[in-house]
Amino acid sequence: MGKQKPRLYSKGVVMGYQRSKTNQRPNVSLIKIEGVRTKKETKFYLGKKVAYIYRVQKAKQKNQRSRIIWGKVCKSHGNSGVVRCRFTSNLPTTSFGAPCRVMLYPSNI
Repeated sequence: MGKQKPRLYSKGVVMGYQRSKTNQRPNVSLIKIEGVRTKKETKFYLGKKVAYIYRVQKAKQKNQRSRIIWGKVCKSHGNSGVVRCRFTSNLPTTSFGAPCRVMLYPSNI
């Protein structure tokens, strides 16, 4: 039996854009992190990198069928453990409900 490698990320789900009743802000996305339930627990994740990984039909390079949009956790959102993230390019609407990875680096411990 082989050893399992430690996972360097937490699982998250893209909930959508930050929005009000009439306006939505596509430059800020809301992410629900698995296991985070309170505003106090989100402080650990502030400044951490977020990766949204998606598959594509046509590979730019040989055998590379997935692409990544990188972002950063910038603030908590509400009291239920949801965080706000800013990505290098705005997330597409097809990403709503899709999984993402919240990296455990850069570390501020």
